[in-house]
Amino acid sequence: MSEKNPLPFAKTQSRALPWLVVAVLIGLPLVLPSATLATEILIFALAALACNLLLGYTGLLSFGQGIFFGAGAYCAALLMIHLQLGLFSALFGAALVGALLALLVGALAIRRTGIYFVMLTLAFSQMAYFIAYTLSDWTGGDNGLLSVPRPEIRLGDSVLLSLGDARYFYAFVAVLFLLIFIGARRVIASPFGSTLMAIRENETRAAAIGYDTRHFKILVFMLSGAVTGIAGALYAMLLHFVPLSNIDLAMSENILIMTIVGGTGSLFGSLLGAGSIVLLGEFLSDLWPRWLMLLGIILILVVVFMRGGLWGGLSSLFERIRGPRKAALPTEEKLS
Repeated sequence: MSEKNPLPFAKTQSRALPWLVVAVLIGLPLVLPSATLATEILIFALAALACNLLLGYTGLLSFGQGIFFGAGAYCAALLMIHLQLGLFSALFGAALVGALLALLVGALAIRRTGIYFVMLTLAFSQMAYFIAYTLSDWTGGDNGLLSVPRPEIRLGDSVLLSLGDARYFYAFVAVLFLLIFIGARRVIASPFGSTLMAIRENETRAAAIGYDTRHFKILVFMLSGAVTGIAGALYAMLLHFVPLSNIDLAMSENILIMTIVGGTGSLFGSLLGAGSIVLLGEFLSDLWPRWLMLLGIILILVVVFMRGGLWGGLSSLFERIRGPRKAALPTEEKLS
């Protein structure tokens, strides 16, 4: 169900990728109108990165990402509001809830493949939305969950960093994104990651040589759910609010679109995809009330003319500038 990125990536690109991410993280708040907008991009880039672990590297097209995003947001908010837990405890709780829900959804959904798997994740997404809507005493229902705090980073009684300042909150999210990005690259470069790509290429053959493909798919589901839960928690802190739309099917669709536009099978592409969609939504909405039509046209052009997404298109351009090669170069996923 995934689209493998066929475009070559040079070794220098792969080695320089973490430094490229660092440069982007430093540059975002400098070139964008506000640190809040830059933070929103990084949060959705985290969600797209988690989706890429499923779609780009394992071949699982899931519409359940909104479940983990919304559940992470609700969990972190409730822990901070009612139990007065700190920042890291709330993030850990969000990751744990995201992983447990992903275990439940994944264990049931992977019993089917292809379109049936997709429909099962779609059904779970709709079910989660109506559960959140029904439990209005906990979630706020249509009104959302209000007054979500943004805790300080403390060491004992001393305040190390006040995240109430948008710039400091961006710095915290940027460091967290970088750590998760590096961790995801290590996962993809490990034997576990190689097994995931083997499942993506030919699950039947991977099972025939002795791999328990269900076991690996459940594990990557849980990893993806944990990262998405963290992204949801950060989004709740950014907005000081958890809207019901966080767990809606539209959230799953947005995360999938960011993943595909950025480039499946490319972790850096997740950052590009999230940045492009968030920025297009931010600026096109000021130009025309029906800006979604313009966004749709742009997405069609990217999908038709950039088979590897934005990262694939940039890589192709880079290779053309450098000139033809005598032999095919290894892909990013093999060098990560």
